[in-house]
Amino acid sequence: MIVAERTSLEAGLSGLKTLFLERLKSFETHSEFEIGDMQYTQWSATILPHLPVRKISMSELVVITLALVPQIRPHFFDQLIQNVYPNGGSFPHLGGIRGKGHRGFLPSGETALFLLAGENLELRFAVQALFSPDHWFAKKQVIRLAAPEKNEPEMSGQLIIDREFVEKITLGKITRPAFSTEFPAARLTTEQTWADLVLPNSTEQQIQDILTWLKYKETLFDELDMGRKLKPGYRALFHGPPGTGKTLTANLLGKYTQRDVYRVDLSSVVSKYIGETEKNLAHLFNRAENKDWILFFDEADALFGRRTQVQNSHDRYANQEVAYLLQRVETYEGLIVLASNFKSNIDEAFVRRFQSIIHFPMPRMQERLSLWEKAFPEKIALHKDLDLRQLAQKFELTGADIMNVVQYVCLNVLAKKSLLITYEDIVEGIKREFMKSGKLT
Repeated sequence: MIVAERTSLEAGLSGLKTLFLERLKSFETHSEFEIGDMQYTQWSATILPHLPVRKISMSELVVITLALVPQIRPHFFDQLIQNVYPNGGSFPHLGGIRGKGHRGFLPSGETALFLLAGENLELRFAVQALFSPDHWFAKKQVIRLAAPEKNEPEMSGQLIIDREFVEKITLGKITRPAFSTEFPAARLTTEQTWADLVLPNSTEQQIQDILTWLKYKETLFDELDMGRKLKPGYRALFHGPPGTGKTLTANLLGKYTQRDVYRVDLSSVVSKYIGETEKNLAHLFNRAENKDWILFFDEADALFGRRTQVQNSHDRYANQEVAYLLQRVETYEGLIVLASNFKSNIDEAFVRRFQSIIHFPMPRMQERLSLWEKAFPEKIALHKDLDLRQLAQKFELTGADIMNVVQYVCLNVLAKKSLLITYEDIVEGIKREFMKSGKLT
């Protein structure tokens, strides 16, 4: 942590200590105490840049610092209480709990109530509103209250701060999630560039529309104040035969806008057990919320497919899954890309919500020629009788097919201790590719 950030956090801890002592003094003397703007600028210098909002109140800053304290200075409150009560004793007005593994003082909602409002009921109700579902703490998933013990007051729950927010402050970055049941998605990366993607002009233009949204979305929603009129996020459907560039396009959208792309593993999401699919989706979207990630649902038919007529309880629950998914897709603030071989397989309810529906067709002759020309490594030589234009005219292949053929051929010539590829080598590779797809028996 750099010096300026450490100084800012120390200012926050110092401010919190002052607040605690002043509140305790006012409580014991039955006098009024206003928190004012104690060291606000210096206190907020480290925290504010990492928040999803641009301006916060002093009360919000105190709550965030309270929740952050156990992460950066676990013994803070224990030392403070010991200084005030050197002979021991407790102060129930301060709230707080003791953890199981962590034995130090953990601030609760009651801690925030006492420090910010004391015994003033009107102020206490105002502080309590900070933990309502409508406050940005909840909407942006920065701060929440843990569920209290059964039949105990709601504000007795521990103050919980988002783990990734803590990482931003302490490490300067967010640790990327590993694939798990809690996060059923894997990060995609690519060494390829836009030059490697060969698509019709109409498809390229529609992809450019997505890039424009990714570049200007903050300006659109904040500076032009369109957030009040438009739904958050952007939803796109990529449809077309396998191997035509849908996955690579999603990859490149992330690469060139400095966003992580995660391919959702639908086999880990979809469950035959009632309610499990929704729970898996909740884990996924809750983790992705406010991260500006690109979520890529490949072979999306399994999850976004057409709803059936309700004939039994299974159909009813399946349709409930679609309704839940619709809601989460609509409220996600980043880019969601669905990929399917056929547009007609996707439920009409989702189709209506897409800003872009982009067709990735089989490459035409000129596009196949371009793919062939880009496919071979520079150290490999092509026989003088090998006519790539003839290959492009004769064999209808996708970009993925062509790369599979080139890989097969390159391995074969390497095995022969040669760096020269002939027409016969490529035709043999094409035959193998056709056999895989059932076009040749």
